[in-house]
Amino acid sequence: MSTESTEAYWAWTRDELLARLESSSAGLSQTEARARLARFGPNTLKAGDRYAAWRPLVRQLRSPLILILVFASAIALVVHDWTDAVIILLIMTASGGLSFLQEFHASRAIERLRASVAIRCDVLRDGLKTRCPASELVPGDVVRLAAGSLIPADAVLLEARDVFAAQAVLTGETFPVEKTVGASAPGATLAHRHNCLFMGTSIRSGTATAVVVYTGRTTAYGRIADRLAGPDEETEFERGLRRFGLLLMRMMLLVVLVVLSVNLLLGRPTVDTLLFAMALAVGLSPELLPAILTLTLARGAQNMARRGVIVRRLDAIENLGSMDVLCTDKTGTLTEARMTLEDTPDARGVRSPAVLAAAFANAAFQTGLGNPLDEALVAAGEAAGLSTDRTVKLDEIPYDFLRKRLTVVVRFPDQPQPCLITKGALRSVLEVCSRYGDLVDNFVLDAPARADIEARFATWSAQGYRVLGLALGGVDTRPRYDRDDEQALIFAGFLLFRDPPRADAGETLAALATAGVAIKIISGDNELICRHIAAAVGLATTQVLTGAELVDMRDEALWQRAVDTTVFAEIEPNQKERIIRALQRTGHVVGYLGDGINDAPALHAADVGLSVDGAADVARESADFVLLTHDLAVLRAGIDEGRRTFANTIKYIFITTSANLGNMMSLALASLLLPFLPMLATQILLNNLLSSVPALGIAGDSIDAEWGDRPHRWNLSMIRYFMITFGLVSSAFDLMTFGLLLWLYHAAPSLFRTGWFVESLLTQVSILLIVRTRRPFYRSRPGRFLLASCIAVFALTLVLPYIPPVATAFSFVGPPPHLLAALLGISASYVLVSEATKRRFFRRFD
Repeated sequence: MSTESTEAYWAWTRDELLARLESSSAGLSQTEARARLARFGPNTLKAGDRYAAWRPLVRQLRSPLILILVFASAIALVVHDWTDAVIILLIMTASGGLSFLQEFHASRAIERLRASVAIRCDVLRDGLKTRCPASELVPGDVVRLAAGSLIPADAVLLEARDVFAAQAVLTGETFPVEKTVGASAPGATLAHRHNCLFMGTSIRSGTATAVVVYTGRTTAYGRIADRLAGPDEETEFERGLRRFGLLLMRMMLLVVLVVLSVNLLLGRPTVDTLLFAMALAVGLSPELLPAILTLTLARGAQNMARRGVIVRRLDAIENLGSMDVLCTDKTGTLTEARMTLEDTPDARGVRSPAVLAAAFANAAFQTGLGNPLDEALVAAGEAAGLSTDRTVKLDEIPYDFLRKRLTVVVRFPDQPQPCLITKGALRSVLEVCSRYGDLVDNFVLDAPARADIEARFATWSAQGYRVLGLALGGVDTRPRYDRDDEQALIFAGFLLFRDPPRADAGETLAALATAGVAIKIISGDNELICRHIAAAVGLATTQVLTGAELVDMRDEALWQRAVDTTVFAEIEPNQKERIIRALQRTGHVVGYLGDGINDAPALHAADVGLSVDGAADVARESADFVLLTHDLAVLRAGIDEGRRTFANTIKYIFITTSANLGNMMSLALASLLLPFLPMLATQILLNNLLSSVPALGIAGDSIDAEWGDRPHRWNLSMIRYFMITFGLVSSAFDLMTFGLLLWLYHAAPSLFRTGWFVESLLTQVSILLIVRTRRPFYRSRPGRFLLASCIAVFALTLVLPYIPPVATAFSFVGPPPHLLAALLGISASYVLVSEATKRRFFRRFD
């Protein structure tokens, strides 16, 4: 088959389309599906990952810092300085290779985690329904969809029942549009192809069977995505990193240009000066920052996965650590998510087996999105000995979020006339009722009767019951029924469900509050049951806002009310996003935990979108994180990991900024005042390589408990002040070293360079151990790799000048023992001063 022949596929008949796709209503065979997958490629918007293993390497080779090293090596080769050229290339390979290996392994781990929560769909293969990853769909596949399904490809309906699709992402339509079987006009626009489903949109209600026509980048969504391809919107953390990087690079460029110009004016050797300037640029740049970020985030994602939280968007981890407000529904997070049917009273409040029988039939025969309420009804009916063996289903009117009702039409064995059974939100059911009782004995539903029903509803809701309404109606036999048949029904009774609060909910909420995360309930349930659950788990309910109040409330008023409100009850789906935006407008980092179809906009709007493994496809696809267990305790562990990841990222930035600025000023000043270059290019690069090894250990470092006590956010002014403060401290001790070497030891260039190399590397390793904690450094135990690598580099620094091959290659000379002792003394003094400076610094920003 060829997709080139399917340009006007929406205008073809069912048989013509299946013939051109070389498919059938029973779908493809497994063999044919595999062949087409090889031909058309995976059903994804991105190019295949065939060369994914080389992408981190390509990124390393495209790094400006690597290009600087290549340029420096080329200069050395041109002037036949073979030793320097080889050393530069070796250092470049070691540094780039180290970063590549770390990033490659981290990237592979993340891909495996994401695959574990990939979207799957029901597809017919060899005539049998099976579940497969959406990425393996091919043209000609026949898929089955229901309310909540994310549409995985461009397809044409073969069968449909009350299908409404949300396709605003493609057409801009505010409300879901109805989809029906049958050819559309050949010239129909995207919005008017009533028989088509499009990738990236979702089913809001109904059930459908469709044949796939286009997949991946050939879909309407894929073609738009290609035209609009660009970087994702920056997060607050990414924006701060970019601004910091630009600041550091501007300072670096200015100093390097000044150093290069002045040294050339002073008549220094051109090649040596140029190599020195290049090495200075490399040594002063945070070249490991991308690798550190990737490694830190990847390790954070792996640790979170072990705790039951799968990361779908890696750069959202910092936002999770910064989150200070979490909005969630109550079901499954604050309650057990174990719905049990407690009672089935009739309209007068008396337990009725007939109400149970009708509700059981409704739940057993509905084919839409599964839910705990229907599961509880089926379980209760089966426990009571009910069966659908002799009951015949005639039709179904699926649930949707506007009607808030679900209807089935059945013929019971002892009733000749079909029976329409409707269940749903009590007030939505009452809207279509004119009488109450049963099919045989019923009465006018007048105002007193309605008031009596509402009073029972309020009483049971206040006791913590989830209350649905049930209505019946006698209908004539005909092939099809629709929503217009839901009128003049008989209110038959209530369905009372119990979902008890989680035993540990109060403790978990208290732990979140201690960690600086406020919980807000956003629920479609009525105000009374929301108040009951909130009170049961220890949430204050003095401030409750209902959806009806929100309708007439201006945004400015909502900004004020949202912060103080704990419970939002009777909330419509389109109001959830508005609440999220209001909280963000007041400066909060907002998380939203949702698992339903109508949660997708709120999940997308939130700074941190959280869903669960069993959620609707569209909800999981909109989320940044997927919880394998619907449990706030799992989320609490994820928040801890997010804060650990954030803390270690900031640690590296602190260490890099202080060391870089200090070295920048020291190198620049020394190169201007000394009659020789203070350090050779190869020595600077070796120093940079050795200091990078323990820096990589920051990704797996332990953190102080203080970092997990409250949310932390990017603070560029704090980093700028840190950079200047510790940069000046570092330069002060470098100048002390210069004085020691020049005035006390009258050091020749080779001894001067060796002595400064030793002192510079010792202080860089020391500052890493000091800055990694707010506590006194001796009271905070670093991670194993970090500690071991620091000790190893410290020892290696002291012995390198005495190893003949290394000393020759890097122009080192072995310093006398008393000079080495003096350098160790300067380094120890640096540790003490830095520790005291650190305490004053953090007191200022606490």
